[in-house]
Amino acid sequence: MINVPVKIKLPFLWGKAVFKKENWSQINLIVGPNGSGKTLISQSLAEQFADAGYSVRIFNTDLADDNEIYYLLSENPTLAAKIENVLSSMFSKTIRFEKAADNTVTPIAMDKSQGLEYSITKKECHGLKKIIALLAMLYSEEDEASCLMIDEPELHLHPQFQNFFMNEIRKNAENNPNKMFFIISHSPFFIDLKTPEELIGVVVCHINKAPTSIDELSENDYSLFKRFLPRFNTYHKQFFFSDNQIFVEGYTDQAIFSSLVTKLDSKIKSVGTGIIDVGGKDELGVFFKVCYLLGTNARIITDLDSLFCGKLREGICKDERVQEWIDRQHEKQEPFFSSVLSHSEHVTFYRLLNRLEKYLLELGEKITAVEMVLPHELNELKVCLEKFKMEREDVEHLDTYKTVLLQGVVNVGDYITKFVLNDDKEIIIKIKNLLSVILAAAEASRVYILPTGCIEHYYTQNKVNYMPVPGKDKLFHEEYDYLQTISEEQASIDYPILCNIIEKASS
Repeated sequence: MINVPVKIKLPFLWGKAVFKKENWSQINLIVGPNGSGKTLISQSLAEQFADAGYSVRIFNTDLADDNEIYYLLSENPTLAAKIENVLSSMFSKTIRFEKAADNTVTPIAMDKSQGLEYSITKKECHGLKKIIALLAMLYSEEDEASCLMIDEPELHLHPQFQNFFMNEIRKNAENNPNKMFFIISHSPFFIDLKTPEELIGVVVCHINKAPTSIDELSENDYSLFKRFLPRFNTYHKQFFFSDNQIFVEGYTDQAIFSSLVTKLDSKIKSVGTGIIDVGGKDELGVFFKVCYLLGTNARIITDLDSLFCGKLREGICKDERVQEWIDRQHEKQEPFFSSVLSHSEHVTFYRLLNRLEKYLLELGEKITAVEMVLPHELNELKVCLEKFKMEREDVEHLDTYKTVLLQGVVNVGDYITKFVLNDDKEIIIKIKNLLSVILAAAEASRVYILPTGCIEHYYTQNKVNYMPVPGKDKLFHEEYDYLQTISEEQASIDYPILCNIIEKASS
C-alpha cells in the first residue's frame, strides 16, 4: 500500500463535495460512466503526485504521435526487438523501420505465414498500431516516470489485446516495484483484481457525485473478498461503469427482469439499467458489500428467503441507511413497535426480523398440530410444512421453512385465522405488518425483496404457491417464451409487482 494524500475539488461536476484519498495500490483504476470526470480527476491526480515527488507521465494512444513512436523504435533496436518478439508470438509478424531523408519513419510488417511485406501505417488495423504504441510506451527504457497514467488504453483494442496489455502492465509493475500505474478506463477487461488489497486502488467516478473509493479493509472484509475475487468475472464488472446496475441471484431472474425492462416506458429504459446475475444468494451479499464500500449504490432484487439467512441479511442489518429509516418511522410506528417489542428494546432491523421469525415458528407449530380436515388451500400449506419437519429436525433454523410460513400468511392468512387461530387475527396482523415494515426498511438500502417468494411465484403460465419450486427450468422457458410475445401494456397487467420493483430500483 502506498500513502499519498490527495484532495480534489471539481465544483461544476459535484458541487461542494471534495474527493479525498490517502492509500493507493501499485496498479490503480479510475473507472466510471462517460461524463463523470475521469480525465479531469486523473489530471488533478497527476499534479498532486508530482507535488509529492513523483515524476508523472500521462499517455493517451489517441493523442500520441505515431511517427514519434516509430522514430523512437527505429532509434532503439533493443526496444524494437522486444516488441517484435511480442508481435511475432501473437500475430506471426515481424517489424522493421524505414527512415526517410526527412526523418519520417515507416514501419514495415512482414507476415511470416504469407511471406508478404506491407506498410503498417497504410494497411494494418487500428488495433495492431495501438498495441505497438502502448507497448513502446510501457517497455521504453528511456521512460523513467515513476507514475504512469494511461488514458483509455482499450481504444481500438480487441478484448484479447486488452487482457494481454493488462498482463504486461502487471509484469512491468513486478519488475519495477517503485513504479505506479493509473489506468483510466471504460472497459471491464482492465478491472483485473487479483487480491483484496487491489480494491484500495479503485476510484469509482459518478454522474453529479464525487468519486468514491476504499481506503482500508477490515479483517472480515479482507477474508470475504479473498474468497470472492476468483469468482468475479468480466460480466459482473459492469457495475463499475454505471450506478444503474441491478443485481439478481440467478439467470432466470436476469432473463425475466431484463425482458421486463425492455417493456417499461422509455423513461425507465433510457437510464441504462442493466440486470446482472451473480450466481447465488450469498454472492448477492458480497456484491452488496463491495458496492457499499465503493459507494456505487448497488440495487439488489432478491428472494423472500434472503430475510432469514446469509450475507445479504447481515449487510442490511448493518446498513446505517436502514437504521435511519427505522428511526424516522419511530414516532409514526411507535404503537406497533411497542406491540411487538418491549419498551426497553431499541428498534432495529435485526430485532424486527427476530420477532418475525418467532411469530412464524409459533404459527408453524399451531398449523401442523391441527388434526381436523382443512380446506384444500390451507391443507396444501400444512402438508408442505409437515414435509419439512419429516426431512429436518431443526426446521427452526431453515430459511425455506420460515419463508413457506410467511408465504402461507400472504396466501391463506384468512384460512389460518379461521381454522387454526379460531378467529384470533392478532398474530396474522402482526406478521403482515412486520413484513411490510421490514420490506420498506430494506428498500432504504436499495434492496428490493420479492414479497411472495421468488421469481417463479410471479409466473403467469404456471401457478406456484410455495418454495422450493420443482422443475424451475421448464417453468422458466414457458414463461420467458410468453413474455417475448406480449405488449408493453400487457406486461404491466401481467407483472404489476415486478414492474413496480424495477421502476423503484431504476429510480
